[in-house]
Amino acid sequence: MTRATGSARLSCAVVVLDRSWRRSLPGAERLVRRAARAAFAGARRTARCSITVALADDAQVRALNARDRNKDKPTNVLSYPSGERGCLGDVVLARQTVWREAREQRKTAADHLAHLVVHGTLHLLGYDHETGEADARRMEALERRVLAKLGIDDPYA
Repeated sequence: MTRATGSARLSCAVVVLDRSWRRSLPGAERLVRRAARAAFAGARRTARCSITVALADDAQVRALNARDRNKDKPTNVLSYPSGERGCLGDVVLARQTVWREAREQRKTAADHLAHLVVHGTLHLLGYDHETGEADARRMEALERRVLAKLGIDDPYA
């Protein structure tokens, strides 16, 4: 029986576009679902919604980033709001960039992946860190709270 909580109201589909995700991080799909649902619950949303998270590689994300943001380079995470009722949208992650950043920041790949899924999900929920300092502080504070509930240290420390 599913409890009627905010986290139980988010359906999260995971599409693995780069099979290396499964080899390099077994359980990545479960982790992605858990992080997306935690972000949804942390934002205190109660409507039933869905989200799709794509686990891609740098080349795939670079192509999307060039097409959609005019930035011809890979990035760690992209968020695409859907605009459809009941569907938040899509989050796309670049495996090589996520791994490189995790090493550089001395984090586990799993913790960094969870952070980026939370971050991307919050973007789909309307949070934005690029519109001003106050918005950035608000979004980062929520990320910290959500990640703490997942047992993950402050990614901004």
